[in-house]
Amino acid sequence: MTPGVKDPLYSILRSKREVSRLQILVEIAEHQPAVRQQEIAGKLGVTPQAISEYIRELVDEGMVSASGRGNYEVTKSGIEWVLANAESLESYARHIRRDIIQQVSVWTAIAAENVKAGDEVGVYMKDGFLYAAKKPSAATGSAIADAKKDEDVGIARLNGIIDHHEGVVHVCKVPRIQHGGSRKVKRDKLLDVIGKAGFVGAVGLEAFIALKAAGRKPDMFFGAREGVIEAAFHGIDCTIVVVDEEFTDFLKRLEGVGLSYVIHDLIVP
Repeated sequence: MTPGVKDPLYSILRSKREVSRLQILVEIAEHQPAVRQQEIAGKLGVTPQAISEYIRELVDEGMVSASGRGNYEVTKSGIEWVLANAESLESYARHIRRDIIQQVSVWTAIAAENVKAGDEVGVYMKDGFLYAAKKPSAATGSAIADAKKDEDVGIARLNGIIDHHEGVVHVCKVPRIQHGGSRKVKRDKLLDVIGKAGFVGAVGLEAFIALKAAGRKPDMFFGAREGVIEAAFHGIDCTIVVVDEEFTDFLKRLEGVGLSYVIHDLIVP
């Protein structure tokens, strides 16, 4: 990752001030509109006066709105700034987990066959899970204990690159109830899309009912956005059925984490 002036990650990691601004915005968003500066100061380990000054700056920059003494809310631009930095930090953490820590940690895999402690094994991804087997692979490691087929096994000294391709997310838009809800969904097209998916999520009750009417209970409803993203990172092609007002924000989330997606408009004209 090459640092640059416009890179949010570079900006926030090199400046304690930017880290503090991010933390304060998150605290305001969590407790708005009644924000207690004393509590934020205690969490961040700074003085209440410093918090007051930070908030004043954020208000001047339009990232926080003030409405009376102690009443603050994060604005749309403030939320966008938080998301941009949070996504950069998330990508950086993923880089650490995948490319750095794997060299020194013990990974958990499913034994594709019986293995013994000390066996050199090939490590590969299949259906979103990590497997270990006594056969050549682009990534190899050493089993730290005996394991029977289909048991979990620890793999140390992982070397090479695990052959892995991220899944594609198929994003299906359905209307809110005010515009017809699940009754205005192209069911044949929905069936076609979900028939090819390894993981299906729903955002919005209209999406849940549309899937139920099509004979498919979603794999995840609560927390479906992050569940779909995690599944796609593990190489699973996913479908998420999402109500129209959440549609654009979810596409931005996919773009922020760098996942490929295909849009399917299921709304009946």
